[in-house]
This record gives sequence, C-alpha cells and structure tokens, in this order.
Amino acid sequence: MNADEIAAGRARWQARYDAARKRDADFTTLSGMPVDPVYGPPEGVAHPGFERIGWPGEYPYTRGLHPTGYRGRTWTIRQFAGFGNAQQTNERYKMILGAGGGGLSVAFDMPTLMGRDSDDPQALGEVGHCGVAIDTAADMEALFEGIDLAGVTTSMTISGPAVPVFCMYLVAAERQGADLSTLDGTLQTDIFKEYIAQKEWLFDPEPHLRLIGDLMEYCAREIPRYKPLSVSGYHIREAGSTAAQELAYTLADGFGYVELGLSRGLDVNVFAPGLSFFFDSHVDFFEEIAKFRAARRIWARWLRDVYGATSEKALWLRFHTQTAGVSLTAQQPVNNVVRTAVEALAAVLGGTNSLHTNALDETLALPTDESAEIALRTQQVLMEETGVTNVADPLGGSWYVEALTDKIEAEAEEIFARIRQLGGEGPHQIGPMTSGILRGIEDGWFTGHIAESAFVYQQALEKGDKKIVGVNCHTGTVTKDLEILRISHEVELEQRRVLAERKAGRDEAAVKAAIERMVTVGRTDGNMIPAMLDAVRAEATLGEICDALRAEWGIYREPARF
Repeated sequence: MNADEIAAGRARWQARYDAARKRDADFTTLSGMPVDPVYGPPEGVAHPGFERIGWPGEYPYTRGLHPTGYRGRTWTIRQFAGFGNAQQTNERYKMILGAGGGGLSVAFDMPTLMGRDSDDPQALGEVGHCGVAIDTAADMEALFEGIDLAGVTTSMTISGPAVPVFCMYLVAAERQGADLSTLDGTLQTDIFKEYIAQKEWLFDPEPHLRLIGDLMEYCAREIPRYKPLSVSGYHIREAGSTAAQELAYTLADGFGYVELGLSRGLDVNVFAPGLSFFFDSHVDFFEEIAKFRAARRIWARWLRDVYGATSEKALWLRFHTQTAGVSLTAQQPVNNVVRTAVEALAAVLGGTNSLHTNALDETLALPTDESAEIALRTQQVLMEETGVTNVADPLGGSWYVEALTDKIEAEAEEIFARIRQLGGEGPHQIGPMTSGILRGIEDGWFTGHIAESAFVYQQALEKGDKKIVGVNCHTGTVTKDLEILRISHEVELEQRRVLAERKAGRDEAAVKAAIERMVTVGRTDGNMIPAMLDAVRAEATLGEICDALRAEWGIYREPARF
C-alpha cells in the first residue's frame, strides 16, 4: 500500500474516532506521558501489504471492530460460574456483580448439559457438581432472583439442550416482567463442536440443526439483540488441537451456521450479527494474539466475498475468551494465577470483547469464593493498572505478530479447503461447508486430527522439549495443599425433593398436552420455539421435553473407532 492510501485510511479512521463516544478516562502512561489512540506507519512512508493490517474499525478488522479500541468501551468482565443449586449460584452471581463483574456466564451441571432431570437415574451423583442444576423454569427464576435480566447480559454455556434451557430463561425473564424483545445475551447452542470435541449431544446432527435454525429465526424476528449462537473453539482447543486447528474448525462451524441461516431464507445481514464466537486463550502469548487478529480478518473476508454480506455488523467477528483450563496444573496450583494473567493479557491485546479468567483451583474443584475473586481481580488489574486499554491493537505492525497472524491465517485457509473437499462435489442441502463438517464428523476426521495434535504435544512434554513449571521442571515447592470447594450430597437430595414437589403441584394434563403440541409442531415445518415456550410455562421439566424429542428423533451414538 502506498503512502497516499495509508494517509487516506488514517484520515478515515480519525474521522470515525472523533465521532465516536469515548470513556471519561486518563489515557496516559503511568508516568503521565500522553499516548495516541492508535499507531501506524510513519507519515509519508509506504508499507507493502498494509491493507491486510489496516486501521481499527475498518475492513478487514484485523486491528479490532471499533475505531476507539478499548477507549470507547472496555471488554466485558464475564465470569463463568455455577455450582450446586440455583440459590447457591445466585449468591455467587451477586458476589461477582457486586465486585465489579459486567456480565454473567452460566455453568450447568452434567445432567442439565445432557438434557436429564436431577431425578433421572443417569444423574445420580452428578447433580450440582460441575455447574448448577436446572430442571424447570422455577429453577431459572431462582438462579436470577434479584438480578434484572433486562439489565444484564447473560451467557449460557450449553449446546445439546440449549433451546429448552433458553425457553426457561425467557420464561424467567417474562415472570420478572421484562420486555423479552430487549433481552441481550448469548446462548452457546453450537452442536458442531460437540461432535468434534466435547461430546455432549442428544440427537443426530440433523434434528439439532433443525432446532438451531428455528432458534435463529425466532431470535432474528423477536429478540434482535440476543445472540442465539456462540460458535465455540474453546472446547476444541481444550481437547488438544493446535491454535490453527482451533481457529479453522471454529470458523468453519461458523460458516456452517451461516449456510444454515441462508438455507432458511434469512437475510445474512440480519442474522449474522447474532453469531458470536468463544475462543481459548492459551499460554503461548504471541500465538494467541495472532490467532485472534487472524480470526477477525478471515471472518470479514468470507462473510463479504463468499456469503454476500454487505452490512458492517455482519462482517464483525465478536468473541468471548476464556483462559485455558487445560494449562492449569494440580501441581503448584498457585502458579496458575500467573498463567491466567498472561493468557488474559493475550486475549486483551488480541481485542477480545468479553473475558473469563479461570481460578487457580479449577484443576482440582469448582472455585472457592476467594479463588473466584482473585480471578476477577486479575482482569481488573489488567483493565485499571496496566495501560492496555489506552491504545488499539498496540502490537499491530510488529514484524513477528504480523508474520504469525499471516501464518495462522494461511494454515486455516488450507484446512477450510480440506473440509469443503470432504463434502464432495454433489448438491449440498444446506451448503458446502456444512456438508464437509457433517462428513468430517461421520468419518472421525476432526477427532482424529485433534488426537494426533494432542499426542504430538504430550510426547514433547514427556521428552522435556516442552516445559510446564511444577510438572516437568522446577518441581520443588514450599506451597501447601489448597482448601477446595466441595459440593455436599445434600444438594442432590434437596434438588430431587424440590423437583418432586413441583411435579406434584402442577397440572399434569396441561403439561402432557403442551409437550404433545411441541412434538406435533416438530413433525411440520413450523417453528418449534413458541410451542416449547408453552411447555415450559406449563412447568414441563427439561428432561421431559428432551425425552419427548429423544423418543421422536432418536439418540445419537458415536461410531466406534480404533
């Protein structure tokens, strides 16, 4: 790019920056030195390839979505929490919000994630242990008691039974008196990553995609600010993928959901802004920053050039980040505070829109109040003390970061081509990327490549080529064992008792009729969300709704592979 083109770009950025709202804050260094909101090539100097770097708030968005960077708005501190029953988790949420958290993120227990009630035999011993137990809309009401759902953004990390859980969230907000059309938040819903990495599914892919399509239609029409899909790379990375694989598989899944929306006749400029992303921030500092920058650039180009999006917001890749759970160690767990801080800083320098920082004890148990507060304070120290909010994309133009960004992008593009090839040359019911993803799931292509990457890394650890402090080097320590959070068996007994009372006190005929209507709609091309909402309003449980759909659609079982 020549000097005149760079100067014109800077002028466009300056005009947008001047017109944008900025925070009332001190944008100087610790020593009081003023800093510019963005830096670029010196005036009058050409920079070959600068069109791939650009300016913040301008295509291809390598340097961020907004011309102000974090001067306009800082990232949302969104701490992930959930344990025991709804009342216990509600107390933790109020602690997080009271200590300065900006949004909530719900962790559900395993029975809920699998669409099972707390009294299901398969739930025995699991209720409340890895998240909060949610059986009915009444549990969702208790989860957010005293928290204005119309005034706080809420993320819910659940995919298999995401749609009925979302309906419970809507009914809880309805019972608070909220205007549902104004709700803002994110539902994970991403079923592709379940087959690829996390394994928490209910049905075959096609019924799940049908429900997701219904949800996309409903939210685009009724709740325009709500994001019905958070396409998740986090679990792909935690399963052992490389950074490039995490990026490519996640964006490919995102393209699949774009194709799903288009196949429903939806306008890409309307539904694409409702897609958000969820990435892992691992401990290799610069690789993670490059990954996030490449993600924005790839998404913008594909949405514009492949899927025909024309609105700016449809080209924006918005993403939440969580620090890497897989990087936490049970050995010398206090070191995890350092790992989390480095990973969080990488996410911030990569331009994340919201962030969760893991607690130091999460490799051992659910976080205690103290460790959860340390994780929250880690973000607040970064935000308030380090000066990282002063300048947009401060590493932009770094020879290393730009080369790494280009390299990760190139690797991702090679993977996209291979996924599309998996789908074959024939007609595609939803779209070519979707066909490739479905074939890759069926053939074990994704899981095979992730397993190979995980094996290579494990070999490097065992040989000592890769180091983990406290695990295969610097293993001596004076630290003591941690006090960890333990979930009492009484939580499960109480949850089952309350559920039995709710079932006994409801109108069974109304519940049965509402579930039957939902199943009947499922046999047509009609949207299932309104009928599912009616079932939830009648106090149908999550397990009852999911069991009715399992009876209709069957259960997916992963093929055995050796």
